Amino acid sequence: MAIFENLSNYKNLGLLIIRIGLGAMFIYHGVPKLAGGPEHWVKIGSAMKAVGIDYAPAFWGFMAAVTETFGGLLLLIGLLFRPVCILLLINLIVAALMHFSKGAGLEGAAHAIEDAIVFLGLIFIGPGLYSIDKK
Repeated sequence: MAIFENLSNYKNLGLLIIRIGLGAMFIYHGVPKLAGGPEHWVKIGSAMKAVGIDYAPAFWGFMAAVTETFGGLLLLIGLLFRPVCILLLINLIVAALMHFSKGAGLEGAAHAIEDAIVFLGLIFIGPGLYSIDKK
């Protein structure tokens, strides 16, 4: 269709929209986890049992909360874009495995898997022109 022919000229705008949307949502979900304190971090960090790590759950939960919160911010502005995408991808893989280990199946893990696929793709695509990391 003729209406869609020139949209490829706006790839960088599309990447900006994706970065802002995902970044804002990860900040939104990460801040309460970060503010939840050690008791909440232990709950979050216990997800590491799904990958065979059952020590220091508060540390792992804190790291997951930091990754979501500050990773979301860095994603939004496009700074350290690929390393952040890798960290968020790892975070989401652990989340998906945790859902599977608790018997939630694909229905429970779907959101984490969907976001993980997006971050995997973004690692290859990059942040786009409208970012601090622009290249």
